[in-house]
Order: sequence, then C-alpha cells, then structure tokens
Amino acid sequence: MKPFDLLLAAGILSGAVLLGVLVQRVVASRLRAMAKKTASDWDDILVESLKGLVVVWALLIGLAVVFKLVPLRPEVLRLLQRANGVLGILSAVIFFTRMSRRALYVYIDRKIEMPSTIFKNFAAAVIFLLGLLFALDYLGVSITPLLTALGVGGLAVALAFQDTLANLFAGMNILMARKIKPGDYIRLDSSQEGEVCDITWRNTTIRSPEDNMVVVPNSRLAAAIYTNTHLPDNEMGLFLPLTVDFDSDLALVERVTLEVAREVLAGPERAIDGFEPAVRYNAFTDIGVRFSVILRVKEYQEQYRIRHEFLRRLHERYRAEGIKPATAPRAVSIER
Repeated sequence: MKPFDLLLAAGILSGAVLLGVLVQRVVASRLRAMAKKTASDWDDILVESLKGLVVVWALLIGLAVVFKLVPLRPEVLRLLQRANGVLGILSAVIFFTRMSRRALYVYIDRKIEMPSTIFKNFAAAVIFLLGLLFALDYLGVSITPLLTALGVGGLAVALAFQDTLANLFAGMNILMARKIKPGDYIRLDSSQEGEVCDITWRNTTIRSPEDNMVVVPNSRLAAAIYTNTHLPDNEMGLFLPLTVDFDSDLALVERVTLEVAREVLAGPERAIDGFEPAVRYNAFTDIGVRFSVILRVKEYQEQYRIRHEFLRRLHERYRAEGIKPATAPRAVSIER
C-alpha cells in the first residue's frame, strides 16, 4: 500500500469517526429532546438503543469506503470485507437486543409492574442466535446442517432437561398471567404460605411468617391451588367465630361486641372508609349461641394483630358487662 493510500484511508476513517461523534452528540440529542415531548415510548426506546452505535456504524461505513477507494490484494480485501460485515451484524444484534430489553422494561416492569428478567434473557438469546446464523450465512457457511443439528440437539436437550424447561415455561406463564407477583401474600394447598419475594426462571421464593425462605419450583406453583390474599385488592374480610352462654342477653352481646370492634378498627392505620363491623348469629349449639364477628383488615398480615387486640378487649368488656362465654357441657354419669 502506498503512503498516499495510507493517508487517504486514515483521512476517511478519521472523518467517519468525527461524523459519527457529531451525529451522536447533535442529532441524537435533538431526537432525545423531541422524544421527551411525545407520549409514545417507542421513540425513547429507539434513542436509548442507538447510544454509542452511531459512531460504530459511521466507522463501518468509512471502512467500506476505504475498501472501495484503496487498492488491496483480493484475498486481503475479501477478508477485511467479511470482517466488516460480521461487525455490522454484531452491531445490529446489540441494537435489537437493547431495543427488546428496553421495550420489555417499559411495557412489563414499569407499566404492568412485574419482573421481566425471564423475557429479557429469552429475547436476548433468540436475537444472538439469529445474529450468529446470519453471520455464518454471510461468511458462506451453510447453516442447513447447523439448523438440523440444532433441531436434533434441541430435542435431546429438551428430553434431558424437561424439568428445567417445565420450570422455565411455568415461570413465564406465571408472570404473563399476572396472578402472582413479588410482594403478594399467597397460601398454597400444600400449607406453605408467605410473601412472594422473587420469581426467577427456575423457582419462586416465598418468605414464610417464620421469616424463612421457601423455594417452590415454578412447575409446582403453576399446578398448585393457591390463594392470593392481595387479589383483587389487599383488603380482606376477617370472620371471628364466638359462642356465648344461652342465658346471655343477645342484644347486649351484639351491642358490646360492635363497640369493641369499632374501637379496634378506629386507629388511623386500620380505618377503612365505608366499612362497618357486623355481628351475625349462626346457630344454637350444645354449649350456647354461636355467632360471627365480621371485621375487615387492610392486608393479610394485619389480621393477627387485629384478632389479638379484639379478643383481649372483648374479654375485658364481657367480664365488665357480665356476659358469660359458652363452656363445654359437663359429662353426666348415670348410676345404676
């Protein structure tokens, strides 16, 4: 290569890089300012995904111009052109990966408010695989045998890791169904319960009331019968069964019980607008009159403190009012 050719190549590449930096700083900044004024999120996603890649693309275009203007040996030119094409494919893979991850963050993490780690990793893996296939096809490598091998190998992997794949797709199904998300308090039919801490591609972590971590495989969770105490909202009804003696004045029992219930629920951190506690008599039993007190709490974990304070105060008022709780009937012995 002659000195003039070297200077020409250096000048073209320097100009391409400077042009890329200029476009990145000036045009991209204006696009970013315009994107902030629009209601759509796609322009913001596009601007964020282009960050730093404009300079790379300008350099690749400069290299393509150099290959056209500077005389090189055919074998060297062919090698450099293929390398330039592979770099272009790699930059496109980076761009589309950024776009997919950013779009998933905007439309799943932020708007739907659920973690999208599984979807981000899956989308990145698919894009990188497609980029690899495009690069191999560009280099002249036949991808048909590779696709066949991937199909056979994928079948073998699916059979070998069927439990892992079952957990993966079950985790994706759990996230897409939006019936469980981190922060919810759930109870499983296998008696485990607690607050959902994290949902990963393999398992779901639950913090039990004893402050222990319960790890449940996603496939088990997807097939389980569970109760989500945060759906349709965090508030829930609390039904407390009680029984008083047959000789009790039921009108007095109802009045005293409701007064205590209102006192317990009157705190600013416990008050629920529009809710009024209720007493419902259910049945006559062998030991007395059975009834239920209907309360309401703001979230599942609050029921234990409400139950404790309500029963303590109710016991004090019953003693002060002379209301007797029901007692078990005594065994009667028959003498012959």
